[in-house]
Amino acid sequence: MEKILEVKELSKQYTKVLAANKVSFDINEGEIFALIGPNGAGKTTTIRMISTLLMPTAGDAVVAGHSVLKNPEKVRECITYLPDEAGAYKTMTGKGYLKFMAGLFTSDTNQINACVQRASEMCGLGDRLNDKIGTYSRGMIRKLLLSRAVMTKPKLAILDEPTSGLDVINALEIRKMIKKLAHEEKMSFLLSSHNMLEIEFVSDRVGIISKGRLMVTGGTQELKERYNAANLEEVFERVVNENEIL
Repeated sequence: MEKILEVKELSKQYTKVLAANKVSFDINEGEIFALIGPNGAGKTTTIRMISTLLMPTAGDAVVAGHSVLKNPEKVRECITYLPDEAGAYKTMTGKGYLKFMAGLFTSDTNQINACVQRASEMCGLGDRLNDKIGTYSRGMIRKLLLSRAVMTKPKLAILDEPTSGLDVINALEIRKMIKKLAHEEKMSFLLSSHNMLEIEFVSDRVGIISKGRLMVTGGTQELKERYNAANLEEVFERVVNENEIL
């Protein structure tokens, strides 16, 4: 199976803090990998290095054969990154926003229209795409943003807290959309979330990071058996507490 992402001892040293310490993992084609950890554990730093937004101090990450160090522009052509705090232009209509964003990726009119059509179908907003985004609920905006993020068919979609602040129904719809894209279109995902139920539902494998170190990786069921835990929250607690006493 093709590896879409290979993270190789990726490290980031700030002045007094080692935010990421030789982090290594990989993601296969069509796989959903969740990177979880406490606040300040190094998740966002790692994600931003993979997204080429931060320069690593050491190590490398290779996306679809392209190094974030040697070919960051090629990496950007293969990925999409949707941060937790992402927003959309409230004075634009939903459809106008999609067209504007598609135009940042290509100048070909046919490709732009194809991206807009794809995103319009995925988000399920129907005629509301003709309304201004300022009239949308948080759930509608998040659906629009996720559809925008994947409309170009990236090799790797990086999503930080994809359902943060959403109600159960909207969150479930977005999780199902992610799983469908992975299983039917073989799109790979790197997720970060504090919602352990979400991680159990959507991910194929999980990596737990603490104090900048990737402590363990594996499937949810595998990790629950390894740590004799009833759920992923208990696994998370035990892994993090073990690291506290190292």
